[in-house]
Amino acid sequence: MTEKNQAIKLIALDMDGTLLTTDHEVSQRTKDAIAKALSKDIHVVLSTGRGFRSCYPHAEELKLQSYLVTANGGEVWTVKKELLDQHLMETEVIEKLWNIGKEVGVYMWMISTDGVFQNEAPDNFYDYQWLKFGCQSEDQDKLDKMVKELSYYEELELTNSLPINVEANPKGVSKAKALHFLCGKIGITMDEVMACGDSLNDIKMIQEAGIGVAMGNAQEAIKNVANHITDTNDNDGVAKAIEKFVL
Repeated sequence: MTEKNQAIKLIALDMDGTLLTTDHEVSQRTKDAIAKALSKDIHVVLSTGRGFRSCYPHAEELKLQSYLVTANGGEVWTVKKELLDQHLMETEVIEKLWNIGKEVGVYMWMISTDGVFQNEAPDNFYDYQWLKFGCQSEDQDKLDKMVKELSYYEELELTNSLPINVEANPKGVSKAKALHFLCGKIGITMDEVMACGDSLNDIKMIQEAGIGVAMGNAQEAIKNVANHITDTNDNDGVAKAIEKFVL
């Protein structure tokens, strides 16, 4: 495990359930901790399941200066809106997933390179390029059925961002892989990364980072692989981790 005196050069932050409170805001203490990290020339990178458009305003609010990992690693951007890396889903596959979800009766979302479709489908799937499919249900039987159906597709990487959902990206796509890409670009190693998250789409980056931090509200699987468990997203958990290991 990385100690505080081993310099962290990049902080990777999941958004929902991690950086953001239940009210989808960033606390003042967290803003202050991020600002101090930036002043030390440390990269602070949002690493999220969200698409670029719903992630970017938070990057602006926090005055981030380098990169964004979006759609679970499906895309990597600069804060100047330059696309550096992209992994697309086959259109035929995402259309099939939509039809399965419709039959099972779950809430769905699909992230295209143009934006997000929330529980609705385009007239023609082939008019778009696709990054991610997600669905959720409070009905465990329906969710289990979706996980089973999606697992038949060997070309998919399955994960979740909440215990009540399942998300699909192209095989091999993950936040961890995107961070490896950025480390190569910056000229650092994963040992110099601190990653914070709460869900299964964070597990690989938490396992592979020098300091893997699970939120106090994280799923148990995340807590089990983390080097450190911080406070919850509603109690400045990210700020406390940055203060402990970076500042």
